[in-house]
Amino acid sequence: MSSLTAVKARLQREPCTWLITGVAGFIGSHLLEALLKLDQRVVGLDNLATGHRHNLAEVQTLVRPEQWSRFKFHEGDLRDRALDAKVCAGVDYILHHAALGSVPLSIEQPLEANAVNVEGTLNLLMAARDQRVRRFIYASSSAIYGDRAEAVMLEDRIGHPLSPYAVTKHINELYAEVVARCYGLETVGLRYFNVFGARQDPNGAYAAVIPKWIDAFLKREPIYINGDGETSRDFCHVLNVVQANLLAATVENPAAVNQVYNIALNESTTLNQLFVALRDQLGRHDASISQRQPEYREARPGDVRHSQADITRARTLLGYAPTHNLVQGLEVALDWYRQNAR
Repeated sequence: MSSLTAVKARLQREPCTWLITGVAGFIGSHLLEALLKLDQRVVGLDNLATGHRHNLAEVQTLVRPEQWSRFKFHEGDLRDRALDAKVCAGVDYILHHAALGSVPLSIEQPLEANAVNVEGTLNLLMAARDQRVRRFIYASSSAIYGDRAEAVMLEDRIGHPLSPYAVTKHINELYAEVVARCYGLETVGLRYFNVFGARQDPNGAYAAVIPKWIDAFLKREPIYINGDGETSRDFCHVLNVVQANLLAATVENPAAVNQVYNIALNESTTLNQLFVALRDQLGRHDASISQRQPEYREARPGDVRHSQADITRARTLLGYAPTHNLVQGLEVALDWYRQNAR
């Protein structure tokens, strides 16, 4: 039996109460869906700055009415300390995913990035401490590695940050470590590497590359590659991220707590390779797509050149075992995007 299967069985036997911040967002809505399908009680918090009510509405269609009734949504901001205390009351586990989550946007708005990502996270950590939450799981980022030159990233070796966003995520990790040491609140950080999947918003100037390119393919719009296309990433399907959150929240090994983990595949894909993979899969449904070519333009400031995760620590201490590689993840994601093309 896999670690994930065992955790799911245990949670269904012993339902818990969870708080998801950023619940109306891409990752947050997938966490909500997974927990409700396991008959958990869920409190959600989102200010809807980047999250969407239609993500919540879609989740409602995917679960049973009695499961949906176990969800309570609060619209509000992490910087509201009274609200943080309210949503943390009676909660067993926090899955903290609310953030200003864009490298380019953080370069344009560093003060806002710091206020949301640092001040907001510290407020939530203190509320979790005061409300005696069992464990605090939070989203970190591969941006932590900055200018690190190694081909594969290990958790204990980080570089200089290349954006305000990376700085905020590093500070979050430092605060989580200090809060665990000073106050005894158990914390686990998950460094995500280029997560993708259904419900990821393709719109806006700061959309992630996979939904943006899928949308452009389907709408016959130009597809731009920043730089020479040899920039590489470790693309991770959102169901692998859901698995990591469930395992991190419930792992019983004391050595696994108060750690940070890379969450990805330990696979490297260049932007040129990603373009071909998307074109090939979408071309099976529309032959005209098979002839598309990208347009190249200047690289973006703040972007890391290469990013690939070593996931040994997550495999060893959490029992993390990715279920979807890039191709499998794209198959699932593309089905959703074709059905929901606007």
